[in-house]
Amino acid sequence: MISIDFLFTSLIVVLIPGTGVIYTVSTGLAQGRNASVFAALGCTAGIIPHLMATVLGLAAVMHTSAIAFQALKYAGVAYLFYIAYSTWRDTSAFAVDKSLSRNTASGLMVKGFLLNILNPKLSIFFLAFLPQFVPLDSAEPLTQLSLLSAIFMAMTLVVFLIYGFVADVFRKTVVDSRQVQSWLRRGFAATFAGLGAKLASTDR
Repeated sequence: MISIDFLFTSLIVVLIPGTGVIYTVSTGLAQGRNASVFAALGCTAGIIPHLMATVLGLAAVMHTSAIAFQALKYAGVAYLFYIAYSTWRDTSAFAVDKSLSRNTASGLMVKGFLLNILNPKLSIFFLAFLPQFVPLDSAEPLTQLSLLSAIFMAMTLVVFLIYGFVADVFRKTVVDSRQVQSWLRRGFAATFAGLGAKLASTDR
C-alpha cells in the first residue's frame, strides 16, 4: 500500500533542485521545451540503476566498499566539471530549436543519464529512503520496493518536465538579451562546477 507520507516525502525530494533539475532547467532555457523533455527523460533514466541497486541490495555493497564509492564519485566529479566547462565555452545564443535532430535528442538524454548514474550518493540515498516505507511484515518486500521505485521515477519525470516547461516560458518572456544569456550560461557553468566540488569533498 502506498502511503501519503511516501508520496509527500518523495515530492519534496524531487522538488529540491539538484544536478538533474539544474541540467533540465538549463537545457530548457538554452534550447526550449522539446530539448527539456529529452533532458528530463535522460535524468529520470539515470536514476533507474540506482533504484535497481537498492531493490537488489547492491547499494549496500557501495555503502560498505570505499573503493567502489570513491571510483564512482570521482567519475561523477570529472563529468560535472566537464559539463561546467562545456557550458562555459558554449557562446552560442539561446535559440530554441523546435525540430531537434535524433542525434541531438539522444545526446541530451545521454548527458542527463550520465549526470545521474555517476552520482554515488543516489544509491546511498535510495538505500536509506525506500526501505522506510516497506512494512517489516510485508509478504513481498521486493514487489513493494519495485512499486515505490516506479512511483518515485514517475514523479521525478513529471516534476522535471514541469521545471523544463517553466524554464522554456521564462526564456521566451524574459531571456531576450545576449547579456542575460551570457550571465545565465556562466551561472549554470559555475553551478555545475560547484556541484562537482561538493561531490569531490564528500566522504560517504
